[in-house]
Amino acid sequence: MIYDSLAHIEFYKDIHPGVYKGLKLLAETDFSQLEDKRHEVDGDDLFFLLQSYETKPENLTPETHQKYIDIQCLLSGVEAIGIGALEDMTDTVEARPEGDIWFHHGPADSHVILTPGKFAVLWPGDAHAPCIAVNGPTPCRKVVVKVKL
Repeated sequence: MIYDSLAHIEFYKDIHPGVYKGLKLLAETDFSQLEDKRHEVDGDDLFFLLQSYETKPENLTPETHQKYIDIQCLLSGVEAIGIGALEDMTDTVEARPEGDIWFHHGPADSHVILTPGKFAVLWPGDAHAPCIAVNGPTPCRKVVVKVKL
């Protein structure tokens, strides 16, 4: 997992070309006029999802992905994301391979706090439980960039 500020994306230029392209997209795009839905950038290789929701007190089913890297970045609001290792998950609660998402039970007890301008890059081994309230439920708007491996 990578957790950082959009001000530092040049540090990640050489780690993965799709991740860097996704970070540039986050830094250079005005999302304010776009509606909440899937937006294609490079077909299934690189796209992003715009989402609006209210954070919740807890998220007991961390998720993982096998085909895509997630880059999560808030446009407004504040949320915590619980993080744990895939190998520490105790069982799979639900699998949706067609959507590249698996939900698990297990410890996601390390947390990062997303605020506008901060991002988290989550690899297939990073079980993550997003949308957790920090100081009570808060409306959020988020971009999730999906980068095909």
